[in-house]
Amino acid sequence: MQQVIVVNISDMKVSRKPGDVLTTYSLGSCVGVAAWDPKALVGGLIHCLLPLSTSSPLRAQENPYMFVNTGVGTMLKTLFRMGATRESIILKAAGGADMRGNDLFHTGARNTEVLRELLNRHGFTLAAAEFGGSIPRGLTLFTDTGRVSVKTFGKEHDL
Repeated sequence: MQQVIVVNISDMKVSRKPGDVLTTYSLGSCVGVAAWDPKALVGGLIHCLLPLSTSSPLRAQENPYMFVNTGVGTMLKTLFRMGATRESIILKAAGGADMRGNDLFHTGARNTEVLRELLNRHGFTLAAAEFGGSIPRGLTLFTDTGRVSVKTFGKEHDL
């Protein structure tokens, strides 16, 4: 039986239950990262609001998922404790948009840049990604197959 689990902004969920669907909405400048291990059959989804925890160390202690640099690593460590391995984990991501067309802080681009640098530094690569533009996205991970889809303006496609 399929159960939809919503990942809110600055939130992370993991599952090893077949049929669970992890989904997040409103990825504007935020970045969503889906991780799935086809051998261990575990998956996770995170919705990060900001790039670096150095902007608010106290908030990062309270909620590491809010920040790309603390949240993504925390999610991966959780999945590794559940049996995922570095060699078999598949990562896909979306978001990083410029929703206003003149984003003063370039939050979307910075989120994307920090994510790519973080993954590269630790020897991970994205199997697929959809970043930038000026549209909001939803990101969904199907834990039974590892399928990841992106939805925007009512249209859905696989990532």
